[in-house]
Amino acid sequence: MLHEVASFAIVAGLLTITPGLDTALVLRSAVRHGSRGGFATALGINTGALAWGVVASAGGSVVLDASETAYTMLRLAGAVYLLWLGGRMLWRARRSADGDEGPSLLPADGEPWGDESTLRLWWRGVVTNALNPKIGVFYMAVLPQFIPEGTSPLLAGIVLAVVHDIEGLLWFTLLIFGVRTFRAWLSRDAVKRWMDRVTGAVLIGFSVRLAAQG
Repeated sequence: MLHEVASFAIVAGLLTITPGLDTALVLRSAVRHGSRGGFATALGINTGALAWGVVASAGGSVVLDASETAYTMLRLAGAVYLLWLGGRMLWRARRSADGDEGPSLLPADGEPWGDESTLRLWWRGVVTNALNPKIGVFYMAVLPQFIPEGTSPLLAGIVLAVVHDIEGLLWFTLLIFGVRTFRAWLSRDAVKRWMDRVTGAVLIGFSVRLAAQG
């Protein structure tokens, strides 16, 4: 089991540090809401990944493999959600440029946040990963290969998913504290608008790619 965990950790680690949707969301939350906002989003993303690990190890891969309709529905649901989320961020950036955003949404650590609570940021991370078929396919295809014979598939799958979550949390921690280092520069309204535009464009790009996949 130890050998399988170490092997999986290498594969999952490479996936973790590859820039993508999760990285963009955590960076955006850390910029707009401080360290707590970044960690709330990161924990939500990890929760979604853990849920996929449980589903995959419990036999969810059989369901998606057997039903093309189920996979298509998941893919389209993810595309719609990402399109909505990205469009909302672009709209927020536009309102901010017009002077309608109101008070700063990047308070100092320990101060109240803007219009998004801890729970809301956590839930956004959960839903983003839960509706991301790329994460689902990774777990469905890769996780079973690292579950040793003679062990409980569910228990072993959860262990592997937790390993991936730990790696993800370490990576996100580096990103979040990197944001803190440049906090004064990142607190500028122009930078926040830029982050919303870039993140919104990334989300919409992922949405289009998901919708176009056959």
